[in-house]
Amino acid sequence: MSPFEVIKTVRLTEKVMAVQERCDAMAELAAQKKGGKAAIRQQVHLVANPAADKNDIRRAVEILFKVKVDRVNTMNMNGRLRRKRTRHEGRTPRWKKAIVTLKEGDQITLT
Repeated sequence: MSPFEVIKTVRLTEKVMAVQERCDAMAELAAQKKGGKAAIRQQVHLVANPAADKNDIRRAVEILFKVKVDRVNTMNMNGRLRRKRTRHEGRTPRWKKAIVTLKEGDQITLT
């Protein structure tokens, strides 16, 4: 499977940013109390092909973004129920969420 087929889009939502900021702030506070250096995790949230496994996602991120991947977590997300002016329900498509943790010092800039 080619890297362009594996990664569909990068999710950069307000919720993701808020959670990352909170985690970074907590890591900095813990480091200040212990007198050490803050361990800030660099994570990227992706929408991946449902047929792709963790190794495919790891290879695709390393090839496309030229970074080293530390860990890949995946979740299969079910489609949400949707209703349009009738009582008949439909579903949005199911999709796979991938949270990729990068090695220390690597970073992906999304602009």
